Amino acid sequence: MKIGVISDIHGNYEALKSVLSELDRLGVSEIYSLGDVVGYYSQVNECCEELQKREIPNLMGNHDWYLASGGFCPRSSSVNDCLIYQREVITDKNIKWLRSSAIQRFVGNIHMVHGGWSDPIDEYLKVPSEEYFSRIEGEIFMSGHTHIQTLQVYKDKLYCNPGSVGQPRDRNPKAAFALVENGNISLHRVDYDIDKVNELMIKAGFNDPNYKALKKEERFYAGFHKQK
Repeated sequence: MKIGVISDIHGNYEALKSVLSELDRLGVSEIYSLGDVVGYYSQVNECCEELQKREIPNLMGNHDWYLASGGFCPRSSSVNDCLIYQREVITDKNIKWLRSSAIQRFVGNIHMVHGGWSDPIDEYLKVPSEEYFSRIEGEIFMSGHTHIQTLQVYKDKLYCNPGSVGQPRDRNPKAAFALVENGNISLHRVDYDIDKVNELMIKAGFNDPNYKALKKEERFYAGFHKQK
């Protein structure tokens, strides 16, 4: 059985379509989302609806939580500009679906969260270590949140971050995902139409840095501000 693992879609439906098409081509039978379906880009409804249509279970990411709870990001006013826009356009059905997202999930011997195991929604595992996972019961761990694709093998444990579908931050602009097959995990990337995402963001009233965050082959934290 082949399992696909995706994370951090962030309203980027063009990237999501390319990833799902590749997973279909690979003959994947199950797909799991590690959270942050919303945030940053404009097609939040399309992303939520695609996951629901395919019955892809989602974990609660920090951006999902901001939108579903009515809260805001404590770290970034630019992220909050996006949240204001997304609250205006997201449907009640999709908000209800986001609120149903689990905090953690076990798939066989794989333990999945969005952030980390000290804070499943909002912990950043920038440099995952063997010492960190030695304190946690289990064998295989998967999380997203950092947008950096990672596969770390320790003595008796394994950690994987599938990377970000919608906004990679590891000097590779291609959409990222992971594949689990016969107990082995592999990392994958696919191209998609970045220019189309930019066109949609401009139409929604957002400025150029949103585009640069996708286009530039470097780690780039954009200012996601509405145009005045």
